[in-house]
Amino acid sequence: MGPLGRETWAQRLGTFRASPSAFMAGPEGEDLGRDLLSDLRSEKLSEPMKVALLALSLEYPDQLWPDAPAAEAAATSLLDTLVLLPPRPSALRRPLLLAATTALAAGGALNPASGASGRLLPLLLGLASGRDLGRSFCPASEQRPLQATAWECLRELESCRPGLLGGCLGLLRALLGREGPAQPLSLLLALALRNALVIQARAGAGLQGLLTAGESSMEGGPWNWMLAEEGEVHLQPQAPSWPAAEEDECGLAALELSPEEARELRATVAQLLDASYLLTPVAQAQLLWLLGWALQGLRGQPPVLFKPQLVRLLGTAQLTLLHAVLALKAAFGEALFTAQDEALLLRRLTLAAQHPALPLPTHLFYLHCLLNFPENWPLGPTGEEAAPLLLGSQLCRGLLPSLLHEPMALLARLHLLCLLCVEDEEKEGKGQDRSPRHYLEELLAGLRQRAALDGGPRALATLCFQASYLVAHCLAGQPVVLIPLTQGLAQLYQTRPALAPHFVDLLDHVGPELQEPLRVALRQEVVSRPGREEALRWHLQMLARVADGDAQSATLSFLRAAAAHCTDWGLQQALLRVCRALLRAGVGGGLADLLQELARQLEDPDGQDHARLYYILLAHLAGPKLGVALGPSLAAPALASSLVAENQGFAAALMVQEAPAPIRLSVGPRRAEGAVPVLRLQVEVLEPVYSLELRFRVEGQLYAPLGAVHVPCLCPGRPTRPLLLPLQPRRPAPARLAVRALYSTPSGLTCHAHLPPLLVAFADLFLPFPQPPEGAQLDFFEELWDSCLPKGTESRLWCPLGPEGLEALVSRHLEPFVVVAQPPVSYLVAIRLPPDSRLLLRLEAAQADGVPVALRTDDWAVLPLAGDYLRGLSAAG
Repeated sequence: MGPLGRETWAQRLGTFRASPSAFMAGPEGEDLGRDLLSDLRSEKLSEPMKVALLALSLEYPDQLWPDAPAAEAAATSLLDTLVLLPPRPSALRRPLLLAATTALAAGGALNPASGASGRLLPLLLGLASGRDLGRSFCPASEQRPLQATAWECLRELESCRPGLLGGCLGLLRALLGREGPAQPLSLLLALALRNALVIQARAGAGLQGLLTAGESSMEGGPWNWMLAEEGEVHLQPQAPSWPAAEEDECGLAALELSPEEARELRATVAQLLDASYLLTPVAQAQLLWLLGWALQGLRGQPPVLFKPQLVRLLGTAQLTLLHAVLALKAAFGEALFTAQDEALLLRRLTLAAQHPALPLPTHLFYLHCLLNFPENWPLGPTGEEAAPLLLGSQLCRGLLPSLLHEPMALLARLHLLCLLCVEDEEKEGKGQDRSPRHYLEELLAGLRQRAALDGGPRALATLCFQASYLVAHCLAGQPVVLIPLTQGLAQLYQTRPALAPHFVDLLDHVGPELQEPLRVALRQEVVSRPGREEALRWHLQMLARVADGDAQSATLSFLRAAAAHCTDWGLQQALLRVCRALLRAGVGGGLADLLQELARQLEDPDGQDHARLYYILLAHLAGPKLGVALGPSLAAPALASSLVAENQGFAAALMVQEAPAPIRLSVGPRRAEGAVPVLRLQVEVLEPVYSLELRFRVEGQLYAPLGAVHVPCLCPGRPTRPLLLPLQPRRPAPARLAVRALYSTPSGLTCHAHLPPLLVAFADLFLPFPQPPEGAQLDFFEELWDSCLPKGTESRLWCPLGPEGLEALVSRHLEPFVVVAQPPVSYLVAIRLPPDSRLLLRLEAAQADGVPVALRTDDWAVLPLAGDYLRGLSAAG
């Protein structure tokens, strides 16, 4: 098929982008990558359309090149297209380089055995280093853009395969001193240096002269894959994380450097840092990340190398650079930062966070930096927060939270206020203004007042509980703060019981310092104030969370009074959940009387049954067994699971669980009949299986999607009929079917399992032609024979015969497809291959050890498959 036109490609690209997975599963999906590579060399397509095709390969490499062989072939074709471009200026060179790089990296084909990798890497290194590749490769006007693209491609490959450029460190270092683009080279050298240090540290080796090897080491010869093969673990060079202070034996602390290697390493780092001012702020920050990461865990490398950059960047207004400076502060601490540096940096952060024109994300960033500043988080003897060393109330006066702030900003400022509350008592003793603790209490009171508004926005209530959780988390060791907080939350529930779900969630997440007193206060609030009908369901929901063995009489009295108002199913279930909670808490006699009353009083049969069940459990099970029966443990005994339907055994019965397959599936003998090929599947089971559903998925796009096969019941030892699976090939080729079984077990569980894949052989696709009229068989075959050419192809081969001869072989394998037979030496065979192909065989002049076979087909792709099939007939027996 010739190259596609512009309109056709535009339509295909639009359809693909609308749903890539659906397009690749369709009939055109398999040919998309091949057509794309072929039409890139077509002169009928314009360069903008070819650029659009290459953009598709950059965005969807996984769909176009799904495995390593496909990616390898695609990269080879792209490089060939690049080399064949005419020497005039072209917009395709840079996209071709990017596409070849993406294909190798995304397809997993970047390895020493890859021919495309061996071609691409030296080409990229030559372009990046400015080596003269000749005017025949590209004009002078494209050398600078190609050089920048080559640097980016090399950095992407080094990120995907750490250690790939370890042998080029000396060359990259030499190039850094020349005139040229400093930013891509600096980032690539820093990344390659970081990866080389990590890989050599894990291997227990030094740098082995990698920093001093010049250009001569890279000229000629194969690419050095030694470090890349040792560094198979994928590192994350851009992740904002630092190695732990105490490195293990596989960390950078294990790297032993000779004095000469240590000197060369320091010189390389200093060279990179000296040129860093030429980089953009984002690139400078990334460079500091990489170099700081590399030097933090390395022994004998003082962080003083960063001091000149620190002096330059302490006054920066760029957030990315400020973040990098704070990362260096966290990594090296006092070894790099003096007390004056820390005070200056903290004051800059505090003043910058108070600027009124800051956007909210920038404001939150400054507050985050203040909250995570190392000197603001000293730990006391019990692990609680103590007074900040540097951050004081006077410095943070302009950062106190207000009800007018945005929710995120308010929470961040509240977090900062909690750090200042530890100095509350000292300031009160000195008679100063309102202490931070008093300000905190007033702020929380204002938040609760807004949350108590009936019909108010849900966001106000959410903000109130977020602030309460934050205070309880930060000031868990200060009862002077937690006591008024508990009282205020209890008053909030009294005012607005509809916030019960928020209270339940808060109780589930706070620590015991607030959880216990708040639970007691809420229980007292519920049982002392019988709610009206509209608040009853909230009281019951809250009581189900806070009820325990204390205050039994008050709780039971509340439940008896509430039972008269529980007229619908929902309220009755909420009431029974409180009874269940009391059962688990060990409440005895009074609860038994209540359950008997509920069994008689409730109108709903389900509620009556639950009340009787709980009464039987209370009357017949001791405390430990009762707790097991009502508990959520999956390890509960069978007695508990048979009595209680609400345990997790019941939930497990409603879920589809993965289990080892008790099913054996195989392909049975085929029958050549019907309009489409049909697999006859033999199934055996090791245990009874009910409602079996077998789902099949074809690997690749060779066949249309297959339907599921359903079997009502299968039992071991009982004969079963073959299961029929119709096939719909898009091409006559063998395939693998992935099989998944979904079934029910005798115990009532629904399970799924993955079965071994099934192989569809080439012969499973054979179908006979309609039987010609009597006496017209030879003319029918000759007409089919002549129709195969010139569209198709013809071949001849030698088919070995076994001791039984040609007649037995045809009878066993080709009998349904024989059109003309002259046993035992001549047979004419016609085979129909769906969807619309044919295979014709002439087996004539058979000899003792074999028979010459002439074959024709109208589909050239069938020829190798037919040859393999015929040569394997004698071995098949």
